[in-house]
Amino acid sequence: MKHFLVVVDMQKDFVDGSLGTAEAVAVVPNVVNKIRDFKGEIFATYDTHFDNYMDTAEGKKLPVPHCIKGTAGWQLDTQVAQALNEKGYTAVEKYTFGSVDLPNLIRQAAGGEDFTIELVGLCTDICVVSNALLLKAHFPEVPIRVDAACCAGVTPALHEAALLTLQSCQIDRV
Repeated sequence: MKHFLVVVDMQKDFVDGSLGTAEAVAVVPNVVNKIRDFKGEIFATYDTHFDNYMDTAEGKKLPVPHCIKGTAGWQLDTQVAQALNEKGYTAVEKYTFGSVDLPNLIRQAAGGEDFTIELVGLCTDICVVSNALLLKAHFPEVPIRVDAACCAGVTPALHEAALLTLQSCQIDRV
């Protein structure tokens, strides 16, 4: 059986940049340890926007430029990047909350074998939940779980609400 870890948007802008929070900073060591201890293949998503961000639908509802490709805020948190580089990973740029490419990349990596998926990262209530639900839709029989100690939401209350939503959709909470 294969095991896949999806590290969602552990980028500087979400950790300690324009949209960073104390909760996001606090989960970095947990994410680093999860990456280092993980036995399987790792994918890391990058929230990716461009200079026209403020003209996009997202930019109109969240008028905080972030994760503009090529900027320091788009880069992974340095500790997370170091752990990922040590283990090896597949980078997945995504242009909205959930990656439409990720399910196909995982399907290809599985090569017909049974597999599990675990997700960690930021933000629980936006991009983690979006990716987890996309994966569940593509792989309804695959065990999928989210490590709550390796995630942070926009607020602690939204983090908990997202975890409840995930549980309702048969995605396990670690």
